[in-house]
Amino acid sequence: MGSPEFAVPVLRALAAEHDVILVVTQPDRPAGRGRALRPPPAKLAALELGIPVWQPQSLRHSESVERLQAASPDVIVVAAFGQLLPPSVLAIPRAGALNVHPSLLPRHRGASPVAAAILAGDSETGVTIMLLDEGTDTGPILAQERVPILPQESRGELEARLAELGAALLIEALPQWLSGKLRPMPQDHAQATFTRPLKPEDGRIDWAQPAAQLERLCRAMDPWPGAFTTWEGRRLRIVRGAVCEGQAGLSPGQVFPIQGGGAAVATGEGALALLRVQLEGRPEMDAAAFVRGRPQFLSARLPS
Repeated sequence: MGSPEFAVPVLRALAAEHDVILVVTQPDRPAGRGRALRPPPAKLAALELGIPVWQPQSLRHSESVERLQAASPDVIVVAAFGQLLPPSVLAIPRAGALNVHPSLLPRHRGASPVAAAILAGDSETGVTIMLLDEGTDTGPILAQERVPILPQESRGELEARLAELGAALLIEALPQWLSGKLRPMPQDHAQATFTRPLKPEDGRIDWAQPAAQLERLCRAMDPWPGAFTTWEGRRLRIVRGAVCEGQAGLSPGQVFPIQGGGAAVATGEGALALLRVQLEGRPEMDAAAFVRGRPQFLSARLPS
């Protein structure tokens, strides 16, 4: 059970080592300017591998439970599926349902753990293989592996790295779980932190925040929804930034030139040098090239 790109390495690793009898994923959704239906990445991977695909609207309907019971799985593996599994589904596989979660549980439970780790300034994160229960990422831990968060690493880049790590850890842990060699370790619920799904407005930049926080925001919101401000009535996405020294007397949101022909923006603490930007309706570009084509930007005051 999985839907986005994060689920694809897990599926491929499972298919190479085990008999995957069914892939359950989200329905196709409208996407892009034309709002054409777009299949989830996990569906495309399953079709390529020749594995049957099922896309239920909900797993809570009795017919959904019956469909899964008929499949008679030994184990269910979940990787960013997008729906909670009800008790009636959790009870179906004899070896339970295992989840590949991209955080060091109990830290960063919920829908956006990778963004949360970057925003919090965590020095490391990782993947957890856990046994699902009725809660949200509350089940006992079977295996866990830590990795550092690299400087300038975006959420998309980190998610891709964690997906590969999670796939490898699952392939190592699953046979041990099935043979009874792994003992589930309960989580310390008192140490839990929680995340919610990202929304478009989460990317809006408040220039009164410290530059270090805004640099993390740019990375945490990439590739979606993107960290953004507005300029001349158009959305300006700040794809990459770097913390630099501010200039005395400038208020948050004030743009000023920096060495090398680029631009920086004063913040509540320090300044954010712009590295990569994207003006609404235009391709992403180097910030210095953006400034050369629009020199009036250097006197702009960006809203918070």
